[in-house]
This record gives sequence, structure tokens and C-alpha cells, in this order.
Amino acid sequence: MPSEKILEQKKQIVANLTEDLKQSCTGVVVSYKGITVAQDTKLRKELREAGEDYRVVKNTLLGRALREAGIEGLDHVLEGSTALCLNKGDYVSGAKILAKFAEDNKVFEIKAGFVDGKAIDAEGVKNLAKLPSKEVLLAQVLGGLNAPISGFATVLNGTLRGLVIALNAIAEKQGATA
Repeated sequence: MPSEKILEQKKQIVANLTEDLKQSCTGVVVSYKGITVAQDTKLRKELREAGEDYRVVKNTLLGRALREAGIEGLDHVLEGSTALCLNKGDYVSGAKILAKFAEDNKVFEIKAGFVDGKAIDAEGVKNLAKLPSKEVLLAQVLGGLNAPISGFATVLNGTLRGLVIALNAIAEKQGATA
């Protein structure tokens, strides 16, 4: 039986992890078994630079935190060596980095993940990684919105130009008769 001190520490870890899970828009659960320290260091650096929170977690503590955060459907992947990648703002960056790393390192495995509190399987994480980043999507939306406005402005400009030409012709005709 664990001591009171250790039990309190574990409760605090679960509480902190639960809060992080609730605040995150996406999370990816991976198995890191078999990668070297150098590979892990490189992966952590890349994730940190992208604003990701990557940590090794105990399966039992993660399972409790997931339940407390209301994220269901990930219990079946909580076995073996487990690491968790969380992001509070960018939906795809962590999935992109981890999917590419998994492609390059066959021993590294994406187990599952979640998006906005809903569990997704490993294939769902890989599909998430294929999506363009938020900035690219916003640029595409704004480009799509801008095209009709630009066309409308061109039409209005052409109509105004025609009106000015017609008014000039009328003024010249009246000036010639006077």
C-alpha cells in the first residue's frame, strides 16, 4: 500500500493532467518503445518548438485523468510504454510531427488520440496530420471570400466607368449645341 505522501503526489499529477487534457484541443497517445535517446531528444525538441506539450505518462494515471476529463474510448491503448502529446491551440501540428516521426521510425507507434474531447483511432490521427495548418486553411477561406468581392468591385468599376463616359458624351453634345 502506497504511503499518504505518494498517494497525494499521484492525485496531484492526475489533477494537473486532467486540467491539461481539458484545456487541450488535441492529444496524441504514442508508444515510444524502441527509439534511441538521440531520436527522443530530437523529437522532443521539434515538438517543443511547435508549441506541443510532450510527456511520458503512466498508463493508470493517464486513464484516471482521461476519465476525469470526460474523454472516453482510449482505455484500450493504455498499455506498454506511453507518451502523450497535447496542444491547446493548433489542431494539426503535433499529429503532423508524430506521424512523420512514426513513418521514419517503424518502432515508434501512434496508438490513438482525441480532438475536442472525442477519441479518435490511430488512422484518425494520421488523417488529422494530412490536414493543412490553421494558417493555410484561413488563407484559403479568405481567398475564397475575397474572390467574389474583387469580382463585384470590378463590375461596379466597369459600370461607373460606363456612366462617366455616357455623362461626358451628353455634356459634350450639350456643349456643342450651345
